[in-house]
Amino acid sequence: MTTRTAQHDTFRIERHFAATPDRVFRAFADPEAKARWFGSPDPAATQEGVSFDFSEGGRETATTVSPDGNRYGFAATYTEIVPAERLVYTYEMALNGVRISVSVVTVEFRPGASGGTDFAITEQGVYLDGLDKPEQRRAGTEYLMDALGKSLTD
Repeated sequence: MTTRTAQHDTFRIERHFAATPDRVFRAFADPEAKARWFGSPDPAATQEGVSFDFSEGGRETATTVSPDGNRYGFAATYTEIVPAERLVYTYEMALNGVRISVSVVTVEFRPGASGGTDFAITEQGVYLDGLDKPEQRRAGTEYLMDALGKSLTD
């Protein structure tokens, strides 16, 4: 019998971006803008099953297929959207069809004191049965925030 476990963790990542809050928000709201930064760090990975409904109650899904054949599923539901101020969404991750984590995320966009955007993302997650780890998720989110920042300067 498999031992079931649930590990809870919360982390917060803060950044400052030179772009306006509207532009940073658009990087989440516009599917073409989001595609420039959101995804696997492995350039050989492919995506399938992509859907994008950026509305309250809307869903975003994608499956990333890595070169080794592993399939990482992402399924999010947007709970609150306050343009250029806040996003709240839940999402689950799966590995080869098995759920590995469930998270609640809050994204905050604030005008910076000297211009640009003060940005914060807070994730409250539950990592299931040892199949995912908080350290891995935080590292992945740090990578994505770096990619977001780069996409805002392109």
